[in-house]
Amino acid sequence: MRWREALSPVAMERVAVVAPRSALRDTLVVVGDAGTVEIDAPPSTEPPVPGSAGARLQRLPVRPAAPSLSAVSPDLDECEARGRTDLIAGEAELEERAARAVAEGRVVALVGWTPREALRPLADRLATVGAAAVPLTVPRGVQPPTLLTERGTSHEMAPLVRTYATVPYADVDPSLMAGLAYVVMFGMMFADAGHGTLLLAAGLVARSGAWAPLARLRSVWVFLVGAGAASVVFGVLYGEFFGPTGVLPVLWLAPLEHPVPLLGVAVAAGAVLLAGAYALGTVNRFREGGWRNAVYAPSGLAGATVFLGLGLLAAGIYLDVSWITALAGLVAAVGLAAAYTGLLVGAGGGAGGAAQAAVELVDLVVRLGSNVVSFARLAAFGLTHAALGAVVWEATSSLWGQGLAAGLAAVLVFVVGNTLTFALEGVVAAIQALRLEYYELFSRVFDLEGRPFQPWHVPTEVAP
Repeated sequence: MRWREALSPVAMERVAVVAPRSALRDTLVVVGDAGTVEIDAPPSTEPPVPGSAGARLQRLPVRPAAPSLSAVSPDLDECEARGRTDLIAGEAELEERAARAVAEGRVVALVGWTPREALRPLADRLATVGAAAVPLTVPRGVQPPTLLTERGTSHEMAPLVRTYATVPYADVDPSLMAGLAYVVMFGMMFADAGHGTLLLAAGLVARSGAWAPLARLRSVWVFLVGAGAASVVFGVLYGEFFGPTGVLPVLWLAPLEHPVPLLGVAVAAGAVLLAGAYALGTVNRFREGGWRNAVYAPSGLAGATVFLGLGLLAAGIYLDVSWITALAGLVAAVGLAAAYTGLLVGAGGGAGGAAQAAVELVDLVVRLGSNVVSFARLAAFGLTHAALGAVVWEATSSLWGQGLAAGLAAVLVFVVGNTLTFALEGVVAAIQALRLEYYELFSRVFDLEGRPFQPWHVPTEVAP
């Protein structure tokens, strides 16, 4: 799969399904069985015609779980007598879609959306019943529905984005980048090579489905494997293997001995992630509304410039270099001016709009500072994990070598302590990484919300 396809929603085509009036049912059977067309127009609010499948469906005590269609029009009386509620439900859905068709003489048409790559196979199937699928020009101002790619790693990580919002069709699909950011943040907070190995193994077992309790986690196996691998990497850097057991040497720093440098690294990592979110947000604002939107949007280039200016200001003060501080002031001023212009236009202008834009501009600056500092939790929860591991290991060490009973107690303390640490810190790290992803990063990536692609799919019953 090409990288551009992985970073964009599936290309959609506006399509008209055209058929002779006499072939409408056969056409809808093909469309329903293909399951690749989202038909326009809301469902009818008119009551179903007496004797129709829709009216019969309303009489059923329990709605069928899986509607199906027959290749030929079924006898509804016979279906009801035989208890073929699935066929009745399928005919009811077909009747409802048929009511949306636009008729002109002996020709009827249904308008909707389909993935571009599905258009040719759909047209070939429709040709067998005398119908056709005709591409249409997308009306100005109409946003196509969004279907994220169903192949590759991006698909595996899409639930992380889908839980937050539906990606607008014009936007870049951030699933892969968001997933990578998530597992890195998780690994920094859950930094232990032993715990990470267990998590990685759990992900692989979940993917294989070999053990029923973990098989239920198959849909998130890639997150388990990625988070476990990241935890192993940071655990190796910190020298943590089921706590500070000495099994691994410290390759970078010991968290409990160097909390301040770890805090600085966490904030720096947050700044890098925020810069990436602003870059992606700027691209999305351009794709949504052109260069003006990209330049003046607070989540676009204007906000990115303010962020850059504040970063330069911090660097200038820390390094005590006056020209960097002066440059920071100039960059921040340009960004603030652009952001204020965008906020003023969005507020509608006038005195009230000017006041509203000023308040929102102050909020933008304040939130920037709080957002960067918020990433300090990457270090804070990493320190908590290390502290819990140290407590368990110290208790284990103090008991070991004091006799058989004490030795058994040491093993029990080690196992139970690590089990509790694994469970507690795993939940905390997962929640905190998700919180940083949604509140600090996605708030800049997304400015609009799309709508999901919802094709009509009712399979055709295979004749015995």
